[in-house]
Amino acid sequence: MIREPVAPRPHVVLVGGGHSHVQVLRRMMMRPWPEVRVTVVLDTPVAVYSGMVPGFVAGQYRASELEIDVVPLARLAGAEVILAPAVGVDPQARRIPLEGQAPLAYDFVSFDIGSTVAGLDLPGVRERARATRPIARLVREIGTLSESFLAHEAARPFEVVVAGGGAGGVELAFTVRERLLAAARGAGLERALRITLLQALPEVLIGFPPSLAMRARRNAAARGITIRTGESVAAVEEGRVRLESGEVVAADSLIWAVGAGSLDIFRDSGLPLDERGFVLTLPTLQTVDDDRIFAVGDCATLRDWPATPKAGVYAVRQGPFIADNLRRVVAGRPLRSYRPQPDFLTLLNLGDGHALGAKWGTSFEGRWVMNLKDRIDRKFMRKFQVLDDGGGTTGEFSRMDRSAMEAMVCGGCAAKAGQTTLDLALGRLREELGAGPDGGDGRVRLGLEQSDDAAAFATPRGDVVVSSVDWFKAFSGDHWLNGKVAAANALSDLFATGAQPRYAMALVNLPEEQSVKERAETLYQLLAGARSLLDDRGISLLGGHTTVGPELTVGFSVEGHPIGERLLTLEGLEAGDGLYLTKRLGSGVVLRGVMLGQGRGAWLQSATAQMVRPNEAAARAAVAAGLCAATDVTGFGLMNHLAEMLRASRVSAELDVSALPALPGAEELLRSGLRSTAHEQNRRIAKAIRIEPEASHHPRLELLFDPQTAGGFLAGVPEAQTEDFLGRLREANVEAVRIGTAVPRPEDGAVATIGRGSP
Repeated sequence: MIREPVAPRPHVVLVGGGHSHVQVLRRMMMRPWPEVRVTVVLDTPVAVYSGMVPGFVAGQYRASELEIDVVPLARLAGAEVILAPAVGVDPQARRIPLEGQAPLAYDFVSFDIGSTVAGLDLPGVRERARATRPIARLVREIGTLSESFLAHEAARPFEVVVAGGGAGGVELAFTVRERLLAAARGAGLERALRITLLQALPEVLIGFPPSLAMRARRNAAARGITIRTGESVAAVEEGRVRLESGEVVAADSLIWAVGAGSLDIFRDSGLPLDERGFVLTLPTLQTVDDDRIFAVGDCATLRDWPATPKAGVYAVRQGPFIADNLRRVVAGRPLRSYRPQPDFLTLLNLGDGHALGAKWGTSFEGRWVMNLKDRIDRKFMRKFQVLDDGGGTTGEFSRMDRSAMEAMVCGGCAAKAGQTTLDLALGRLREELGAGPDGGDGRVRLGLEQSDDAAAFATPRGDVVVSSVDWFKAFSGDHWLNGKVAAANALSDLFATGAQPRYAMALVNLPEEQSVKERAETLYQLLAGARSLLDDRGISLLGGHTTVGPELTVGFSVEGHPIGERLLTLEGLEAGDGLYLTKRLGSGVVLRGVMLGQGRGAWLQSATAQMVRPNEAAARAAVAAGLCAATDVTGFGLMNHLAEMLRASRVSAELDVSALPALPGAEELLRSGLRSTAHEQNRRIAKAIRIEPEASHHPRLELLFDPQTAGGFLAGVPEAQTEDFLGRLREANVEAVRIGTAVPRPEDGAVATIGRGSP
């Protein structure tokens, strides 16, 4: 049957997770967009809401209260996620260059990446100042300011200088004061504090009602904050700020809030920029001269209203327009025009429960203003915060119908056929047909008679070739990442037998729902990701085989040669050997959680960073230390892979459940009841093991059965070789945890005993 050509789905890329793009994702969640493929490119999975940062500085909010984890929001919206910084845009090729990855093709792209701070190139600023952007870094580092204050000698005041008299600088001057004084009170220390606000313009809060500036001055004077206008910074030196007038101002800490500066991402794009380097946009939010590129928020300047401030309120207001216009441009419909509002409600946090406000040319202040600001900010954040502090789903997100998502089979090694299926098929094959011919010359070293990770045979010249093949269903919309992880996963089988891979062949099934153009792009991304790992290790990708079918699968056939004189096998464990595992467990449940919009972006980052790290160093350490027994931990989970070693070696094991290393988020997701789709079939091994009462309810018990993708290296290590093996791992910066000990097989035949205590 000849299939009809598939029409390509437009690919819309959202670069950045700013105040506008999170609204695009929310609208996609409420009104799905199945006819379009959407990918979100993020340099960090968490976006920080700038409106609540001063409150965090003052100690009024926890960091989590002003953070939007864009990854679960994107997954619930049906968008794919790529966690890699975008470093440019190529309008001619319609590609987004990514740091460390292959460029990403787009049909339409929108940028919401914020800005940096102006003036960072002034002498000493970048090295000595705390810049207010990127905001996430300021949030991470603000605690060090309190530490410096408390460690300061009490003989003289601690001098804080805030450079910048806009809304952000004014708020920080007040809220930093509250933070530091509260820290001193909490520590029971007497510390003098002096805060100076420097503004290059003739007045603070230029562009706001004059009465608001008067209120800011009056409140600053009441709190001992000095405001100096018409003062520009020339340089920053150790412990002081040098002004352009030549005057020197003492500064134990400098906070740099002088206004927005442009990022470099558009510099070489050929797109029209304003005099400060911000990309110019039309009222439709499209860039001038390229109607396929949109830009919103602080990274862009509206050509018709160039004086519009770089303030979060405008990015928030642009959200509905960019969401609507992206749908319209794909459908070929007329776009809406955005016009910046001439006036907006301004609310400035003073840090002590009071706030200043302005609207329609008038100003006001009081506790009620702060209460109003708090209500507005929290209402905004509730729309986008999918997960609470404990990892549970919040509010309306918990009421979403996830039945279609939950029915999806996991990708990665969690999609493999179960151990039982494999045992039944291979057992029957051996029973009915035997091991099969080996050429009659005994050259097969590892074959069907063994359950090892790879096959091995000797050539007529006597060289030993180690070979394996492995592939899985793609687990991510980032196909570069799929390719790299698939390569690491396939190489793992050779490393587990103590072999060095030399050659690889790709095995790819491309989705039949994709157009020819989409398939070509997918294949390019997969192979580019794989090459990024193979090339670094001198492994040649020779070619491969590509088919078309219902879903995307990717894998590799790999060949290599033994690192040492003998191969590592499943056999060779002896009673008393320590069982050591590299890499943490839980990738299966973490990937499942991310798929369902229940996993944090940081958890995904940790899992993928581990998956793309091959087990080469561990294999070399094992061979050099003279070990015999090893395997890798993949789709069957730790317990099933360990059981193969124990049965082949005719021993049992005692495991310490509390010693099992867990990926961030794995325990929380397992505790919530979430499981990978392969978990239950992996858990059938539980019938053959003994679980002690103290371990039966341990939160890490289920890690034994979680399917791993490109998981760790598991080795049996005799006591005499332990120091040598672990020392070599340390030299290679590889962590290994002792999870148990091999013991004689008990009378009841239990494969292993799971307890809690010293292994």
